Amino acid sequence: MTIEAGTDRLHRLDDEARAALFLDARTANTFSDEPVSDEQLRDVWELARWAPTAANMQPLRVLFVRPGAGRERLVELMADGNKEKTAAAPAVAVLATDTRFHEHVPTIFPIRPEMQDVLEQDEAMRAGMGSQNAWLQAGYLILAVRAVGLAAGPMAGFDRAGVDAAFFPGGRLQSQLVVNIGHPGPEAWFPRLPRLEHDQTVSWA
Repeated sequence: MTIEAGTDRLHRLDDEARAALFLDARTANTFSDEPVSDEQLRDVWELARWAPTAANMQPLRVLFVRPGAGRERLVELMADGNKEKTAAAPAVAVLATDTRFHEHVPTIFPIRPEMQDVLEQDEAMRAGMGSQNAWLQAGYLILAVRAVGLAAGPMAGFDRAGVDAAFFPGGRLQSQLVVNIGHPGPEAWFPRLPRLEHDQTVSWA
């Protein structure tokens, strides 16, 4: 999608792009041995960082875990059904919320720098904004993985306290989601599950 020079008109994504991001996109459960480069992972973040968030707050932090000692620690903290696929993925992203995200307000929301003090004083507001915006960014990161031609396998089944202790011991970051990343392997896709119909989910006023 591009914006025409001198206009505010957006171009519709072609059918191939729409299918890659939405219609044909699936959660991958196996991965091939084809490597995922650091450049590809940087490309993922360069897309994902433009996700829309409330007041441009950007609480999401990403830890890429390559095979090795760190991956072995992570695998042990995954739910049993997620261990094998996490061990086999070329790359794994641990997505976390920075609980002190508001410290960056003067840089990322300069029109309202006083929001840093507001969020510092209101822990409940800060926690709500942090969680909501981090999840929104996480959704865009999954789309970004697909947009660069890779498959994503997001998982919430893991020991969050254990992951935080092992990878974020300072307490500032709190894990939210683990995403396996790579090229799909044999029988990567489970059968497509149904979605609720328009009339079951959408209303008009």
